[in-house]
Amino acid sequence: MAPSQPKHAYWSLLGALAFATMGVCVKFASEGYHNFEIVMYRGLIGVLFMGALVRQTGAGFATPVPLMHVWRSIVGVTALLSWFYALARIPIATGMTLNYMSSVWIGVILLATGWLYQSKRGQTKRQLPLMVTIISGFFGVALLLRPTFESDQSFAALVGLSSGFMASLAYLQVSALTKLGEPETRVVFYFSLASCLCGAIGTWWIGASGWSWHAIWLIPVGLLATLGQWCITRAYGSGATLLVANLQYAGIAFAALYGVVIFQDDMPWFSWLGMAIIVISGMLATVLRARALPEPAPKEMDA
Repeated sequence: MAPSQPKHAYWSLLGALAFATMGVCVKFASEGYHNFEIVMYRGLIGVLFMGALVRQTGAGFATPVPLMHVWRSIVGVTALLSWFYALARIPIATGMTLNYMSSVWIGVILLATGWLYQSKRGQTKRQLPLMVTIISGFFGVALLLRPTFESDQSFAALVGLSSGFMASLAYLQVSALTKLGEPETRVVFYFSLASCLCGAIGTWWIGASGWSWHAIWLIPVGLLATLGQWCITRAYGSGATLLVANLQYAGIAFAALYGVVIFQDDMPWFSWLGMAIIVISGMLATVLRARALPEPAPKEMDA
């Protein structure tokens, strides 16, 4: 198992770089197109690309768990729309960090669902380190968003925070799908299809923006988003979950570098401190949440 972990690291790092670079393209594309249009084209490119891969690999489009794909698509598309909305209006590093709160949100979900079970068995002490980590993560959010709440970007910041929660639900569903043996190509294909359909409906309802030179950014948004989604899904599906989840935080470093170099983002020291706390809390939550899962009840020995 150990020799295969570098492969997981490469997939995870490549996915993080792709998502961070996609964030740059989203900010440029959003100057000429609204969220639904960006999501529609992102999904269309994903459908074409992943549809070809599904055919080439022979995975097939038929799935035995269609409702699981539906739920994954609902939470995934909602997270995507929220994330794109936030990326267009707040510094890219802030938007990436709020979306990457998904690991802390997963910890919250597991803490809530596991607390009652463990309290009945007297195991609540196992939950305390995870609880402290979660509180630290939200303290980091407060530091990061302190300047934002004092400006006209407060709503966008809250939307970005909600994108992390919806992303946590999506990642939990992706994990469940891969454990059931669903090929990563099929998982990403149906998510891309849902993104395309949702974006098309939204564009029809709001209206298309028309031609703009910002359209050149729509293609890399779709390609990078599909590449990133495929890389992360492949990494999670291959194993080494803790390693993959923690290496995803490299995306925040990539985004911060883009923000400083390309957008000249000026963030005070407590914002950087908040980002660091969120990253550390997310990594710890990823490790601790595995320990916080309820232990199976011991089997009774036959008489």
